[in-house]
Amino acid sequence: MAAARAEDIKLDEITVSSPSPIVARPTGPVTGAGSAFPTGVLPVVTNTFSPVTVVTQQQIARDQPRTLGDALFDRPGISSTTYAPGAASRPIIRGLDNARVRIQENGIVNGGVSDLGEDHTVPVNPLVADRLEVIRGPATLRYGSGAIGGVVSAENNRVPTYIPANGYAGQVTSGYSTVDNGRLGAATVDAGKDGFAVHADGFKTANDSYAIPGGIQRNSYSESQGGSIGVSAIGDRGFVGVAFSHYDAIYAIPGGEAEQARTRLTPNQDRVISRGEYRPLDGPIEVIRYWAGYSAYRHDEIGIGGDGFEGQQAIFKNREAEVRIEAQHVPVFTTLGKLTGAIGVQADRRLINTQLEAFLPRTDSRAGAVYLFEELEVLPGTRLQAAGRIEGDRIRSTAVQFPGDYLPVDGEDPLSYRLTRRFAPKSASFGLLQDLPYGFVASLTGSYVERAPTGYELFSQGPHDATATFEIGDPTLRLERARTVEASIRHGDGPLRFEATGYYTRYTGFIYKRLTGTLCDDDFASCGSGDELRQIVYSQQNATFYGAELIGQYDALPIGNGFIGVEGQFDFVRAKFDDGTNVPRIPPYRLGGGVYLRADGWFARINLLHAFAHTQIAPFETDTPGWNDLRAEVSYTKTLDPAVYGASEVTLGLQGRNLLDDDIRNSASFKKDEILLPGRNVRLFLTARF
Repeated sequence: MAAARAEDIKLDEITVSSPSPIVARPTGPVTGAGSAFPTGVLPVVTNTFSPVTVVTQQQIARDQPRTLGDALFDRPGISSTTYAPGAASRPIIRGLDNARVRIQENGIVNGGVSDLGEDHTVPVNPLVADRLEVIRGPATLRYGSGAIGGVVSAENNRVPTYIPANGYAGQVTSGYSTVDNGRLGAATVDAGKDGFAVHADGFKTANDSYAIPGGIQRNSYSESQGGSIGVSAIGDRGFVGVAFSHYDAIYAIPGGEAEQARTRLTPNQDRVISRGEYRPLDGPIEVIRYWAGYSAYRHDEIGIGGDGFEGQQAIFKNREAEVRIEAQHVPVFTTLGKLTGAIGVQADRRLINTQLEAFLPRTDSRAGAVYLFEELEVLPGTRLQAAGRIEGDRIRSTAVQFPGDYLPVDGEDPLSYRLTRRFAPKSASFGLLQDLPYGFVASLTGSYVERAPTGYELFSQGPHDATATFEIGDPTLRLERARTVEASIRHGDGPLRFEATGYYTRYTGFIYKRLTGTLCDDDFASCGSGDELRQIVYSQQNATFYGAELIGQYDALPIGNGFIGVEGQFDFVRAKFDDGTNVPRIPPYRLGGGVYLRADGWFARINLLHAFAHTQIAPFETDTPGWNDLRAEVSYTKTLDPAVYGASEVTLGLQGRNLLDDDIRNSASFKKDEILLPGRNVRLFLTARF
């Protein structure tokens, strides 16, 4: 009972690295990734100005997601595209995706082309992550206008930042899922001595086409593998390191024309990243940090073409480089309180090149930015934050002047011409973080963010067979502007872990994919007479988004050295244009809850997540019925003697998803009318730590 009461009073602080460039000086040696956070405990971050969703290493090892979308699909305020479940599923935050959600690994953009199309995978595997962080609100100013909706950050130790306390540490996990004959394995190892540290990791996953109620979702198989190796020099004043990683996969696109054509994609990426930190002994600068990365990505889209033969139908290439440098000044004690802050500069370049039946011409994008964060501790327990950012963006490609009704004119081809667009987005934010009685923390933030349109929003001009769309950009698009107010209350310690957030965003010039109702084949001349591809035009109009997110746990009854508890969650987002129509592909309202037991090495949970029917639809969309996902889990963790067993801890468990075998369709997916998400699934998982 004493152990239970100790956990009841105090949990380890959750350290997150993405929300702010202002980081407190470490109070002791860094020895690991914080893997001791209790199994099944809801992590609530209370020291940030906006809520941060955290998925811990233990949760990843139990859920064994193969994509970031899988890992985050059921978190409040977060959904995913589920275009190819288990293979291509990109996170959606508060109804926003693609160009408005930045996906990064260790602070550097992921370097794929998942933002160009929902059928494209994110070349980041969560199985080798120490944790996942989802950042919303003003903190996204740190990363640029492409993060206006939020940031999904996979944090790991690929560039080593610490030397393990015992000289080495690692984890091995494996699993099997019944719904798709899924097999996976992943391993990470860290080691170091005398100021040098090394890291290595690897993963491999494979699955057949998955089962759905009453059958099989054809053409939904996938396979992926990859790994990384990194080395760092670590000293008293900081560290510097570099890592190389490789990712490759093959996966199929289920449903519709893609299934009939046996469409499959073959992503391949090589990536180099470097990180460093230096803490001067004296002077006005407390610490200087940098991040730098370069990636080369390619995928082929293979299937049966219009000529009836199988082969390459499209090729996507992306080369991307990014560098960010931040300097944090020493605390300044003013008459108002202690002032801490950091200034940063960021630069990136992206070159996209497509071939064959691809919808985007060669596009060259460059950006540079400077940003500033300052925090003022007015009183103990009261903090203020202000941040600002200014960018310079340049995008160069080939534009096409389409007719106003987006239908071909007999005897005339649309005019093509080279075009360079320049933008200067500006952003600012203000936040208040206030400690309240009984361990509660409240925050209130406001932000103004401008976003430049992306290359594909400006210059798209052709067929995308994997998504069954004919995409048309608008080279005259203006800056998108968002004004947001957000309030939250959180509690992270003791038997109650809880956070609730409400937000309101007013968009001026919101850019979206508008279905015109016209069908095309593989060229613009066929639009209006074709029957294969839905015509999509990137359009712009004012919109309003508002919503709420709530999640909580309560340890109700002590049992053994742990508790029996209850948990619940609710989230919704409502999005409308000024003309009264609905923004397309918005996630449904969701409500869930359950009970859990955590004691004597055992963890058990049963939970039901209900999605309400989505009927607030955009033109040419269809209603999405509601669904129920009944989930259950049981696992046992045993502490071992490493000298005897070679491992310090082993976890073995079973996890069930969609145990009611319900028909689950994702209202935010382009494929919702063509595919179901996986049916009843039981997963066996085994994790060993050493």
